[in-house]
Amino acid sequence: MPQNPLRLKSIHHVKFVVGNARQAAYFYRKAFGFSQCAYAGLETGSRDLACYAMEQGRARFVLATPYRSNSPEAAHLHAHGDGIIDIAFHVEDADAAFHAAVQRGAEPASTPHTLTDAHGSVRHAAVKTYGDTLHSFYAFRDYTGPFLPGYVAREVAGQDVGILRLDHLVGNVELGQMDVWADWYGRVLGFARYISFDDKDISTEYSALMSIVMSDNSYAIKFPLNEPAAGKRKSQIDEYLDFYGGPGVQHVALLTADIEHTVSALRANGVEFLDVPDSYYDLLPERVGAIEETLDMVRSLRILVDRDEEGYLLQLFSRPVQDRPTVFYEIIQRKGSRGFGKGNFRALFEAIEREQAQRGNL
Repeated sequence: MPQNPLRLKSIHHVKFVVGNARQAAYFYRKAFGFSQCAYAGLETGSRDLACYAMEQGRARFVLATPYRSNSPEAAHLHAHGDGIIDIAFHVEDADAAFHAAVQRGAEPASTPHTLTDAHGSVRHAAVKTYGDTLHSFYAFRDYTGPFLPGYVAREVAGQDVGILRLDHLVGNVELGQMDVWADWYGRVLGFARYISFDDKDISTEYSALMSIVMSDNSYAIKFPLNEPAAGKRKSQIDEYLDFYGGPGVQHVALLTADIEHTVSALRANGVEFLDVPDSYYDLLPERVGAIEETLDMVRSLRILVDRDEEGYLLQLFSRPVQDRPTVFYEIIQRKGSRGFGKGNFRALFEAIEREQAQRGNL
């Protein structure tokens, strides 16, 4: 596994551009149990964006809405609807990370500069990745504030549902571009190919896709990359690319230590998940063997289970959380397995295809 040339520490936050950040913050509190920890807006001197910083466990989201129509965020919103604009890294040295990334072939998005307020300073820079998505680098110096310079503490508690951290983020790219971007993550960030799937692994009667999972050397930051494969009808990747207007982040996987509690709470909060047919559960004991959870619980919550040589995992996928069929969430609990549910691919994709058919997009 390559070393960590940019000295990435972790994913600091994931930044969404949305049509109404105030309402989105309410949704993520009430539906997903995130707590608001900080705010930046007109009252704090931010003239371009209203931003709500949300957190649960070590997972952090920023929900941002542009005030004016001539900003990069407004262009992103116009092109893509609600979606992820930035996967931001905490780094040791933002200047060194930026210059190393550019030297390795990344396109600059924002050159290194200092963000300052009464709580101290943070060094920031950014580069471009697939589509209109960015990777920011944040290095913290003497900063003691609630989130980032420019934000003020404005805490609004959500009802925690047991989300611990981000497990992985999946990017969808155009046909023929998966290997290009996998190579980019290897060359620029020093990631390695952790696992790959082709159209024999991920296919149904109607559609297929291919995927490569890129990981840092600690396996803490994992980015699967998907591209469509030839099929009889439109794949979920084609549908995403069509409605998102190009490549972007398809879904965010949130790790939990108790999927029964987390999914039960999310369902009670109104979060909608893909449906899984009863026939999946009839075959489950034979396919995955003994698990600690009861089959009745797994069946009642429609949770998917898969096993590999290291253990097993439990996972469930939400429906898209906006009107466009673009961004959705995965809830995942790992019982030893470091995989991605290969044995569930067919059931998952058939469930997605049923949703696509209802939308008239299969």
